[in-house]
Amino acid sequence: MRRRDFIQIIAGSTVGLPIGVTAQESPKWRVGFLHPGLSAIAAVRIADFRTGLGLADVEIIARSANDQIDKLPALAAELVGQRVQAICAAGPPAIRATREATTSIPIVAIDLESDPVADGWAISLAHPGHNLTGIFLDLPSFSAKTLQLLREAVPGMTKVALLWHPAAGSLQLEAVRSAASVLNLEPEVFEIAGPSDFEGTFAAMVKSKATGLVLLSSPLTSDNPQILANLALRNRLPAISLFPDFAKHGGLIGYGVDLQSLVPQAGILTRKLLQGASVADLPIERPTRFQLVANVKTALALDLTLPTSILLSADEVIE
Repeated sequence: MRRRDFIQIIAGSTVGLPIGVTAQESPKWRVGFLHPGLSAIAAVRIADFRTGLGLADVEIIARSANDQIDKLPALAAELVGQRVQAICAAGPPAIRATREATTSIPIVAIDLESDPVADGWAISLAHPGHNLTGIFLDLPSFSAKTLQLLREAVPGMTKVALLWHPAAGSLQLEAVRSAASVLNLEPEVFEIAGPSDFEGTFAAMVKSKATGLVLLSSPLTSDNPQILANLALRNRLPAISLFPDFAKHGGLIGYGVDLQSLVPQAGILTRKLLQGASVADLPIERPTRFQLVANVKTALALDLTLPTSILLSADEVIE
């Protein structure tokens, strides 16, 4: 079966039969998958998740909020009601909703925005101690690095816009604000609640005379690289995202986690839980693959010359 056909089957299954089984089959395991974004995007993530899971006899029950964050608590409760043996939750809002829905079902988190220990979700990274493990990124230093890269690419930058989705938490926001102070840059925060806010927010950035843009990490920025890249170019804003796909779709720079490796990593953790590992003792992991993508074509359109330091460090340069 072609991957495209498989994804279409998955997308349809989010509102019909659970993924991976027919009405007559009785799977050995049931796993929930909670995603805050669009069902079509969740379908791609689920296909990658199943690759990491590597188990044939698993029923994956998917729920997507379609960018309506307020629906996540009810969707999490639905998954708990399905008596799943583990739940994979993508992003801080989905994780919070799942934790409120259950204190006993193991949760595998995919979260690039939170500190699980500071938030009280885990006692420590090595021994989480509760019912949550997963993959988290050490954002403070990483977020600061993205701003440094943008400053290298745009040496004349004086004011930087920070595109922020409050549902993702404030950890990375404070880190970038601190980094901006060190770099003598003036930061201005622009909040978004959903994709419908993108167009107006970019117009506000231009009006504020921002000379650069950092797209702070959230499911909204990871799931909409093409729209955000188009808006950044149309509004002549040199921008960097923590998702490499942003640059591949026309943004200036993408530096961060390779999502195609991240979701299978969560699948591997889930498999360990299904096969008997204790969630309280299964160490929280970090992403293992990162990419720096630089788009020279976009730089030229913005009348910029990307420095040799970035071009030599890049895993991919788009001419």
